Amino acid sequence: MSRIAFLFPGQGAQTVGMGKRLAESLPSVRQLYDRAAEVLGYDLAKLCFEGPAEELDSTVYSQPAIFVTSLAALEWLREESPEVVLACEATAGLSLGEYTANVFAGVMEFEDGLALVQRRGAAMQEAADATPSGMVSVLGLEQVEVAALCEKARQGEILEIANLLCPATIVISGSQGACERAAEMAQSFGAMKAVPVAVAGAFHTKIMRPADQRCAEALADVPMRKPRIPVVANIDARPHDDPEEIRKILVRQILQPVRWEDSMRYLLQQGFDQFYEVGPGRVLRGLLRRIDRRVACQSVDV
Repeated sequence: MSRIAFLFPGQGAQTVGMGKRLAESLPSVRQLYDRAAEVLGYDLAKLCFEGPAEELDSTVYSQPAIFVTSLAALEWLREESPEVVLACEATAGLSLGEYTANVFAGVMEFEDGLALVQRRGAAMQEAADATPSGMVSVLGLEQVEVAALCEKARQGEILEIANLLCPATIVISGSQGACERAAEMAQSFGAMKAVPVAVAGAFHTKIMRPADQRCAEALADVPMRKPRIPVVANIDARPHDDPEEIRKILVRQILQPVRWEDSMRYLLQQGFDQFYEVGPGRVLRGLLRRIDRRVACQSVDV
């Protein structure tokens, strides 16, 4: 019998028009966006459905937008295939998606999770604005080779591995100059290519300070419960039961690398063989295919 796990996307999955079809067809989705507007203080549905793209792509708005639209996709799945949702035994989310996963697992309520994501996005945007920085996706190198590239390109600035996504796909993150040097040097280290990532700044590095402390302050006030199903954490690719430990993990996640490949391998080792990417985009489906081509992953289209 198949074991089902849900995966929730992170920042970068946003597209103008996402969620519109679901909101037009399901009252529960429309209500979700209405509840979001009350928490956020602006019309998130209008931004998701109509744009403009430049605004939707801003960290301040994209994080709440992806969070809510992913849960809108979950509502659609509940309506169309309730047995799949009931059968889901574990979940994980990429960076921002870990918050979505925790809401799905019952760790926190929707409104609390959304308020946290809003504050997280604002804090990360502020940290990014304070220091010119970025991220670069390096294709074709293993972790030890990417670490050597970072060491060479750093030249006294910050440059670290930020996302370990799948075999030979690693994202590095750091100061703008260091990122540019790494992109120029990558092929000399044997990389197929190095592509700048369209994000506001160096996520998952110490450049994000003091966003981690601002998130810690926000998390301190949120009621949390033990998850009803395992939520695999980004920072160590393992599930955690203690709500206080989950708070600490979500703070540490701001500065530490996302161990996505390890997270997927953990789920595979636990016998999970049927995955659903719940939310906008198909990035996680593609990553899982590169980790293990035999595993089925279905995208829940928004």
